Amino acid sequence: MTTSEGAQLARLLLGAFEAMVDEVAAELGRAGHPGLTVANEFAMQAIDAGADSAADLARALGVTRQAAAKTIATLEGLGYVDRAPDAADARRKHLHVTERGREAVAVGARAFDDVHRRWRDDVSATDASTTVDALQALVRSRARRSG
Repeated sequence: MTTSEGAQLARLLLGAFEAMVDEVAAELGRAGHPGLTVANEFAMQAIDAGADSAADLARALGVTRQAAAKTIATLEGLGYVDRAPDAADARRKHLHVTERGREAVAVGARAFDDVHRRWRDDVSATDASTTVDALQALVRSRARRSG
């Protein structure tokens, strides 16, 4: 049986993503954030960028509201996120990334940059830049088709 080129590309993209994520997760663990996932880190980045409710976080991450609520509960339980009351509406709570959360995001960002730099050195800066440009173009193209 012959595997399609599209399937081969999907496996390569998934394999590269998993390799990068595994390295970042390991670095987070070494830096005192065991069990923190890259998905948790992406959630904290979205919260820091203004997603201050489960609905906002769900939209930012492209997940269900229930998945976002579970992520928020996990991050709160681990001390990475807290909720602060809204000054205008006591029933509403706003999400905030804690100092511990900011430290974890910084560790993750450095780890992602280290992996990217190493991979760029492995294939050449030109090839790495071309790959990033091509992936960005594909994402933009998908957004135009679905938007």
